[in-house]
Amino acid sequence: MENYFGQMQALLEEGTSFVCVTLVDIKGSTPRAQGGRMLVTVSGLYSGTVGGGLVEAKALEFSQEFLQQNELSGQTKFVQWNLNRDIGMSCGGSVKLYFERFNTNPWEIMIFGAGHVGQELSSKSVDLDFNVHLIDSRNEYLKIQNEKEIIPIFTTFPWMLIKNLPKKSYYIVLTHNHDYDFKIINEILNLNTFQFIGLIGSKTKRKRFSNRLVKLGHNQHLINKIECPIGLNNIISKKPGEIAISIIARLLEYRTNISSIQIDDKQSLKIINEQ
Repeated sequence: MENYFGQMQALLEEGTSFVCVTLVDIKGSTPRAQGGRMLVTVSGLYSGTVGGGLVEAKALEFSQEFLQQNELSGQTKFVQWNLNRDIGMSCGGSVKLYFERFNTNPWEIMIFGAGHVGQELSSKSVDLDFNVHLIDSRNEYLKIQNEKEIIPIFTTFPWMLIKNLPKKSYYIVLTHNHDYDFKIINEILNLNTFQFIGLIGSKTKRKRFSNRLVKLGHNQHLINKIECPIGLNNIISKKPGEIAISIIARLLEYRTNISSIQIDDKQSLKIINEQ
């Protein structure tokens, strides 16, 4: 039991959603005693067992489908399966299983600017495990985006919104106004709760912003976390769609590296504790 709690905590800390399945009741001839437990992620069985065979295969499939459902479907489910009728086993009996879903906080991406690149970037990010927010001071541009998964935010002063946004957000700044860009970046650094900052523009723009931010008292180490130009270094394009793909590729690269570091840290801590 204690081992399962440790594994559950590890999954939550690394940002992996999962389902904990518990065999809570049995009747008749069943393949495992009451109390079996397993953890399931979208990738498959993570650990444990509720009996193996067809029962476990069905529970595994049910768990993965449960993970894909929206929040309205609830976080827990009880099911009772007749081994013969519902699972196709020759033996009699039934099992009752308790499925408990643990959804980690999704990655939040804040796209400041609903111009051509912002439109492409927001559209292409909706299936990548991001909560996508598109922010602009021009409501008519926000109305162009009709993807229902994207959260449009209209605000006259975008930089004033930042203090109300989730911590550890990914920020992509590409507004129509350089002064807006600077004020947004300045406020993000003031709060210093971000996960990632990307700023569209040239190396010249980066240097100009950096000099101004230093004069405002920002630490150079913090300023250096701003990625400008944003995107993969070896992809150079002026087409909005290709710029968006380059930015997404960089975000996924960064997110993967962060996850790897977290896993390595946990493994290192485990080794230290075992010594």
